Amino acid sequence: MWAGGAKLLFCTSRPHRFLATLGMTMNTYLALYLDYLAVEKGLAKNSLASYGTDLRQFGEWLDEREISAVKRQDIVRYFQSLRSAGISARSVARALAAIRGFFRFLVRERHLKHDPTENLDNPKLWTTLPQSLQPAEVDALLDAPDRTKPDGLRDAAMLELLYATGLRVSELIRVKVEDIELDAGFLRTFGKGSKERIVPFGDSARDAITAYVERGRPHFNRRADPHLFLTNRSRPMSRQSFWMKIVKYARQAGIKAHISPHVLRHSFATHLLENGADLRSVQLMLGHSDISTTQIYTHVSRARLQKLYDQFHPRA
Repeated sequence: MWAGGAKLLFCTSRPHRFLATLGMTMNTYLALYLDYLAVEKGLAKNSLASYGTDLRQFGEWLDEREISAVKRQDIVRYFQSLRSAGISARSVARALAAIRGFFRFLVRERHLKHDPTENLDNPKLWTTLPQSLQPAEVDALLDAPDRTKPDGLRDAAMLELLYATGLRVSELIRVKVEDIELDAGFLRTFGKGSKERIVPFGDSARDAITAYVERGRPHFNRRADPHLFLTNRSRPMSRQSFWMKIVKYARQAGIKAHISPHVLRHSFATHLLENGADLRSVQLMLGHSDISTTQIYTHVSRARLQKLYDQFHPRA
């Protein structure tokens, strides 16, 4: 397609309406673009070589997947594959500049009607999108601990509270009994910079904590420790220990994706926004000092919506 000289089609803004390349091969277009960069833009030889390499690699990626009509989501997936392969952020940014410039050139020269890179987000946003679980996966994970045993009651309470509040794991293991208001359904925590915040939680977390406090925690509390979650040695749970437990329960639940305590925090935020929560409220619950940090989750939701649209819309 690219290296072999076959023709490549480009997607317009409407599904299933494509504009052909006027009988010219991609190699021809690449040569025209590189000539334009050299003559009109005065790019140095090293820069031209880099742009050419980036564009040929993109063409080869399309070729391997037999993509003959370039859509916006194809370009997004390409950059995600680069970051997954460990390509540096600087190299990814350069590749974006090359591909974006290439398509703009084709539109400007009337070889292409619509630019698939138009209004494309910075690839840094795509590659730093936090991983989150599907609701069914969360249910399976929370159901994994054996709640007939003291340690299962403790682990279930920790998982339920983590997903219910979006706490950082460091905040979770520091929760003390006095920080929990079961009747009111909220807890008090201190996040980064020792900033205090109040976070609500629901009935599932309340029931799990109540069961743990009544039937589980007495088995561990031999030193009158004020922390809510204690180990078999009557010590506060460590980050590493809880990390190992969540990995174990994820395996039991059949979850194949990478899992960590932070994934439940991401899932908490993503699911809230997907179900209509406002960004400011999620920011407060997560303890983000800057709302731009919370805005990453709007990109997660948008990415999921795009995936659902592409999968189920008859004219996607």
